[in-house]
Amino acid sequence: MNTPLKDILTIIIPSKNESRTIYDCVYNIAKQNNIAGTKVFIADISSEDDSLNYLRKIQTDFRHSLNIEVIKGGFPAQGRSYGAKKAETPYILFLDADIFLTNPNILMECLKHKKELITVPFYTDYPYRWVFRMFDLFQSISTHSGTPFAVGGFQLFNTEAYKRIGGYNENELFAEDYSISSKIKTKDFKVVKIKGTYTSPRRFKSKGILWMFYIMIKSYFNRNNPSFFLKSHGYWD
Repeated sequence: MNTPLKDILTIIIPSKNESRTIYDCVYNIAKQNNIAGTKVFIADISSEDDSLNYLRKIQTDFRHSLNIEVIKGGFPAQGRSYGAKKAETPYILFLDADIFLTNPNILMECLKHKKELITVPFYTDYPYRWVFRMFDLFQSISTHSGTPFAVGGFQLFNTEAYKRIGGYNENELFAEDYSISSKIKTKDFKVVKIKGTYTSPRRFKSKGILWMFYIMIKSYFNRNNPSFFLKSHGYWD
């Protein structure tokens, strides 16, 4: 694919007081092949001076490689929704601020696959790497049972499909990524097995591995219960 990414892709990053993390996220985006000029919306609600300074630094340091705009944010579902409403490209990538695309071929490779929703495997620091391999298993089981699951950290949507299923529900406070990805048919979903998508284990450290697995399974059994996703279930505590 030789088409510049700026002509087909918009990237949306929800952010709140991410400090240096959001800078490193954008730094790795800027290293992606064929990325020059691509629109990046950072949907931010930061209140800390350090984070606000990094946002200003991002707009300065990457102004020649990316088309960056900081917009109003909120909870992740809100920030993603706000950014999507401004997107004018055939594809939208929802990327979390703590996701680093360390392989420069990830976006080009994913866009080769004509699916409505695409995601990738994640890796993290030891001793938590095995957790994501267990998640891969859960993701496979859920997908084969007719409920695709793409973590909100990396969701590459066909924009028409995103709009058709109603987009992100701005009122959802928990597992909003599971809620929206489950609306895509299995045949229109793909996990591209490419290495190089890193994320911090900070949520495992703060909430605990057992709690994360418990709430993931609970989300699966409530996948047809819209009210379940409207409560935070202590995730943001």
